Amino acid sequence: MRPSRPHQVAVVLALFLLSPPLAGQIRPQDTLLTVERYLDYETVSSPQLSPDGARIVYVRSVMNRIEDRVEPTLWIMNADGSRNRFFGRGSNPVWSPDGSRIAYLGEGDPKGTQIFVRWVEGDGIPSQVTRVTEAPADLQWSPDGRRIGFTMFVPKAPSWKIDLPSPPDGAKWAKTPRIVDRLHYRQDRRGFSEPGYVHLFLVPADGGTPRQLTTGDYNVGARFDQLVREVGWAWAPDGKTIVTEGLFEPDADRTYRDANLYALEVATGRLTRLTPDRGTWTSPVISPDGRQVAFVGYPAGSFSYRAADLYTMNLDGSGMTLRTRGLDRQPTALQWAPDGGAVYFLAEDQGVVQLFRWGADGTRALTSGAQVLSGLSLSRRGEPVAVAVRSTARTPSDLIRFLLRRPAEATQLTTVNDDLLEHTRLGDVEELWYASTGGARIQGWLVKPPGFDPGKHYPLILEIHGGPHAMYNTGFNFSFQNFAANGYVVLYTNPRGSTGYGSAFGNAIERAYPGVDYEDLMAGVDTALGRGYIDGRRMYVGGCSGGGVLSSWVIGHTDRFAAAAVRCPVIDWLSMAGQTDIPGFTYNFFARPFWEDPAPWLKQSPLMYVGNVKTPTLLMTGELDLRTPMPQTEEYFAALKQRGVPTMLLRFDGEYHGTASKPSNWMRTQLYMLSWYGRYPTDSTSGPS
Repeated sequence: MRPSRPHQVAVVLALFLLSPPLAGQIRPQDTLLTVERYLDYETVSSPQLSPDGARIVYVRSVMNRIEDRVEPTLWIMNADGSRNRFFGRGSNPVWSPDGSRIAYLGEGDPKGTQIFVRWVEGDGIPSQVTRVTEAPADLQWSPDGRRIGFTMFVPKAPSWKIDLPSPPDGAKWAKTPRIVDRLHYRQDRRGFSEPGYVHLFLVPADGGTPRQLTTGDYNVGARFDQLVREVGWAWAPDGKTIVTEGLFEPDADRTYRDANLYALEVATGRLTRLTPDRGTWTSPVISPDGRQVAFVGYPAGSFSYRAADLYTMNLDGSGMTLRTRGLDRQPTALQWAPDGGAVYFLAEDQGVVQLFRWGADGTRALTSGAQVLSGLSLSRRGEPVAVAVRSTARTPSDLIRFLLRRPAEATQLTTVNDDLLEHTRLGDVEELWYASTGGARIQGWLVKPPGFDPGKHYPLILEIHGGPHAMYNTGFNFSFQNFAANGYVVLYTNPRGSTGYGSAFGNAIERAYPGVDYEDLMAGVDTALGRGYIDGRRMYVGGCSGGGVLSSWVIGHTDRFAAAAVRCPVIDWLSMAGQTDIPGFTYNFFARPFWEDPAPWLKQSPLMYVGNVKTPTLLMTGELDLRTPMPQTEEYFAALKQRGVPTMLLRFDGEYHGTASKPSNWMRTQLYMLSWYGRYPTDSTSGPS
């Protein structure tokens, strides 16, 4: 359910003032990964290989300690890793077809995001290409390098007028009410949605007036529950046609996840629907010869989750063919081979993300091992070269480069966190598979404290992922390593409902969420206890979003945990349907609406089991959260207080969904959890302090 003005709550403030000081994290020697070191943590993303494969531009994000935000910067290097240097402030870099220029997004005039173009060689002075009042996104160069296509919101003011008398001079009348006539009128991390639609535009690469390519009361881009997100679209090599995803239907506001592919004639604006059947069809990429379109999707149906498949069709929409039958893993980051003979893509698979290839010889994985790949980019000329971002359990994200014919022989190009981790002792991560109910096999991991001794007994933290259709993976996790540095064993698992294990596994919680996922989590705890080094009196549970749903469900169904940190939860599905920015998700999890049959809605609501809760519970939610809004947390808090359960509520200022988008709030989230867990059980003096 996967990103302001502070509102202080006097009751919560009074509780903090009257309570004893909360213990912070352990203050160990500099060899452990403490919270304050998060401010030095960097990430890399969005690598883009130049068409000739000679250079790489990428995003390097750092912590801005003054502005309390994660700040993206652009860096450029030679493809062998040499001459790695700062390129500019911005994000979303895209190479021009001839490799001479890079377009990117940055802050410009008028205030806000604008498109910039910078020549790779020369004086290095960027040119601001747009001066628009709405933020451009989804940049792509035209094949001839003369224009840049992008998407942008186009406002459309509501037409409701009333004959309101003019106010007297000096009067302070109330503002005009916000007119809402659509089901989806707000979005987490954006706030209230202004009326209007997202459309495609073209602007000369040297700057000028953007030309709007699509018009009408619809949005380009596939939308899950009408959430604004990255738009998948692609140029044909001749520059005359664009293929875009979207849903150009009058009732799109009421749809949950339908999307079509359309061909757009650039010269005339004429649109032709390419996908004939209803379904979710997204992410088009056009072959180098302009004859084929590769895309992902699935036909419409009644299910909570289904892994999309890779399809191809002709540019006119004919010959639509399923290409990855039997894979049952969702392709992402599609890239045609330079010769058009294959499609490369990334896919989640049992806790890892690997590179796959579809071609005339079928579909196969090209990489293996405990790693997470992202940001795939291929060269367009010469011997096929690829770059990607790689992370493992002990190494944060860095760039790698490899030849597509020898993907296992990757060369690491960056080491952005080596200075941070050079003398740091990290916890070892152990993979485990265990049996759950119904014969299910569940994958999980244990992060152990540095200097782990199997002869000792350690407290356990069970962290539950959100989604619910998401996947924990083997990539580096700063939060879990920090817990381990403070003496905890961390258990994280992928219960049924998770992605990366096939459609049946992901759809196992349909109409019953929570359900068998709870059974899988408890089987994981039993497996950890069976290792012999877990202190059964000091076990803790937490999670955000979908993890908040399940952690509140857990404490309503067992009292085996000494304390809980329930973060941004859903606890009442009936009220959630009218509060959240994803009402379609909520309604589609039940066979019938609550006014026809409220029983299942109540049965799956953790609030209905609050009478069973004995576990001391810390609640955390962002003040601005529109995904799992604050009233959900408030309902649970009031019920726990009414029952006398030890409970605290933390309302995070300036946060939408989650509590960790700002570096300071990420640190607070960690420290409050460590402090809360360290309090319980109250009769124990052997826990962390």
